[in-house]
Amino acid sequence: MRIYLDLCCFNRLFDDLSQTLVRLQTEARLAVQNWIREGHHSLVWSGILDLENMNNPDEERGTAISAWKATAELDVDTTASVEQTAHQFKVLGLKTMDALHLASAIEAKADRFLTTDKGILSKMRLEPRISVLDPIDFIREMDEGSDEE
Repeated sequence: MRIYLDLCCFNRLFDDLSQTLVRLQTEARLAVQNWIREGHHSLVWSGILDLENMNNPDEERGTAISAWKATAELDVDTTASVEQTAHQFKVLGLKTMDALHLASAIEAKADRFLTTDKGILSKMRLEPRISVLDPIDFIREMDEGSDEE
């Protein structure tokens, strides 16, 4: 399965882990990254991740995140098609970078888009081209799928 993690998902590890939801999302994100490292899923990267991460105010955090690019199966460029799809999401109220992340994931034919951003999660809940999930919900989905086997 192809998975796209947006930058807020990558950054979750660096947030205040004393908050229960943040800690749970971090644990879920770490599990997803382990599955990617083990080859159970593949990571999709994009020029938008590079661009947004380049502006990361914490250099150490940015370096740790950019190291994941080497793990990616696919690196999506920002094309006219990506920009056109992003525009559709902006009309729905998404911020420009969020819209470009989603459009990049769709361009890459990612199966899942993981984010901890509540705005993206609520606005894209019913997006037919890609399943947009919180990392915790993705873990739950994977666990339910393994119960059926």
